[in-house]
Amino acid sequence: MSPRDATSLAVERLSVLEAEGELARLATEIAEHDRRYHGEDAPTISDAAYDALRQRNADIERRFPQLIRPDSPSHAVGFAPAGAFEPVTHSRPMLSLENAFSDGDAGEFEQSIRRFLALPDDAPVAFVAEPKIDGLAVTLRYERGRLIQAATRGDGLVGEDVTRNVETIADIPRRLAGPDVPETVDVRGEIYMSRAAFLALNEAQAAAGQKPFANPRNAAAGSLRQLDPGITRSRPLSFWAYAWGDVVPAPTGLHADMLTRFAAWGLPVNPLIRVCSGIAETLVFYRDLGAERASLPYEIDGAVYKVNRLDWQQRLGLRSRAPRWAIAHKFPAEQAQTTVERIDIQVGRTGSLTPVARLAPVGVGGVIVTNATLHNEFEIARKDVRVGDTVIVQRAGDVIPQVVSVVLERRPADAVAFVFPDHCPVCGAHAAQEEGEAVRRCSGGLTCAAQAVERLRHFVSRDAFDIEGLGEKQVRAFWEAGLVRGPADIFTLEARDGDLDTPLARREGWGETSARNLFAAIASKRTIAMERFLFALGIRHVGQNNARLLARHYGALAPFRAAMAAAEERGGEAYGDLDNISGIGPVVAEAVVDFFAEPHNRTVVADLAAILSVEDFVQPLSTSPVTGKTVVFTGTLERMTRDEAKARAEALGAKVAGSVSKKTDIVIAGPGAGSKLAKAAELGVQTLTEDEWLALIEGA
Repeated sequence: MSPRDATSLAVERLSVLEAEGELARLATEIAEHDRRYHGEDAPTISDAAYDALRQRNADIERRFPQLIRPDSPSHAVGFAPAGAFEPVTHSRPMLSLENAFSDGDAGEFEQSIRRFLALPDDAPVAFVAEPKIDGLAVTLRYERGRLIQAATRGDGLVGEDVTRNVETIADIPRRLAGPDVPETVDVRGEIYMSRAAFLALNEAQAAAGQKPFANPRNAAAGSLRQLDPGITRSRPLSFWAYAWGDVVPAPTGLHADMLTRFAAWGLPVNPLIRVCSGIAETLVFYRDLGAERASLPYEIDGAVYKVNRLDWQQRLGLRSRAPRWAIAHKFPAEQAQTTVERIDIQVGRTGSLTPVARLAPVGVGGVIVTNATLHNEFEIARKDVRVGDTVIVQRAGDVIPQVVSVVLERRPADAVAFVFPDHCPVCGAHAAQEEGEAVRRCSGGLTCAAQAVERLRHFVSRDAFDIEGLGEKQVRAFWEAGLVRGPADIFTLEARDGDLDTPLARREGWGETSARNLFAAIASKRTIAMERFLFALGIRHVGQNNARLLARHYGALAPFRAAMAAAEERGGEAYGDLDNISGIGPVVAEAVVDFFAEPHNRTVVADLAAILSVEDFVQPLSTSPVTGKTVVFTGTLERMTRDEAKARAEALGAKVAGSVSKKTDIVIAGPGAGSKLAKAAELGVQTLTEDEWLALIEGA
């Protein structure tokens, strides 16, 4: 019996197994879209399609919180910076925002604040409402009033140093003026390009015979990330300031007051920003903004609501990728009609077969689009998309659309239902579905050119080994020539080069200089952080966050490999230790153990370990007395909510676990504590009352 198509099922109808499969699919798909959007400024799905994926992920996690994955999209922000600019570690993470798509979502946001802070229903909650500018987020660091550094968001933790380029933007002051300029302040805001500047730039691009930009956001991002600041200077970029990171001395009072100070210092602050009393007033702002949208000189894609009281912002704290005190209320998507010219099947690095609709070119919101993913065979069947069909496509931002529906009355008489292949179109191997999954996967593994090349591409990608000069084209050529068939071959390429009939320097497209540069780039990556190494292996369900969790828990590669070997005994202590890592669940644990149970994979890791230096995980420096400790909360907390307590512990570097084990360092027990407290006593784990816990972390 064929598995149900989980992607077409409403969240409330999903079984636990189907929910696990959906979360795995969504984590992989969203991570790839993040890479294309943030890492390459080359997105391949629409804003609406992307938002729908994230919304489905959030809905499933809300219903099945026990299944939340460490590599969940709800933990990720942006994408790692490119190698062309120097990395900048942000003083505080530059987070993304959760999305609201309806008035009801916005109302739930207000209620979530009341629940988290235990506020009565009649307690007023004021918000700062502002336009959501469609640009590129940056942080500007001022010391003693002077601009000393500017950086992009990057992956939220590390961005790109674009100081020289930012200094060419007229809107951004080189020095802050006016009263009470702080000793240090990280100003955060959005660099954007006005519609008029965008149209003028594209006219110039066309006149010079160069490719025009798709939209103002891409134009702004491309202009800011130029290696030549002179090019950035020639492109009229603008800036709005709307937030901050570190400030010394720290601000108090209201968010709106800080924006007033920004303006007094000479920073541009959007004049449409409004303080609203309650979510009802923010919805009025949202509708007013939507009515003005077409007449504004810049692109916006919604509104942002932020809690006005700074002490409440601090208490609400952060999730892994977004603050609890702010939300983005997105505008509805734009739509258009076009025809499906053909449906192609693409094979990803994990063997997934993804159908892509090739569309007759159509303009949607000022962008010409030609492709749309159809996700899987069940999505095609659910919408009954056929070659020759007229379809409605949708986008809400600057990227390729999704197929919303088929216009059945315009279907050609000879249109036939699409038959999804049961064999890989690249290598011909059987393509099957795992139980509970909608995605069909090629069984060819590394013998399949599509998978082998994609896995090698992943291995050398920016967040993995980040080897400059070794992109898709080079990886594919090396694989087809038999020069690189596995990861370790990359690091032995130079040693083997002299024995080849045709050395690299004499191959088409190469020369002495380019070959020498590639060998140097490879040599420079022989030392790598443990979390990047684990991510590079391409273990299913192990994204950047999962890799970081594993590296943090095991500390070094050798004990990790030993633990994975021992964890093959599913009921043993090693497997239990893996499964009990905060944020790691049975799906991820199974994937990691299965990976290392495969002899070929163990050989790959052993070969790499023999020729590389994999650095031990470095715990972040902190003065917190609980950094690196594993803590468990049990019973009823009386001075804060459970969510607030967990958020505070994680912010101080502690690991919050759901159960007590030998690895637990501290149990915080409130009234009503039961089996967990008894387990702590049995294991001799330190137990604290809520008051003792707060005293321990006071001032940290």
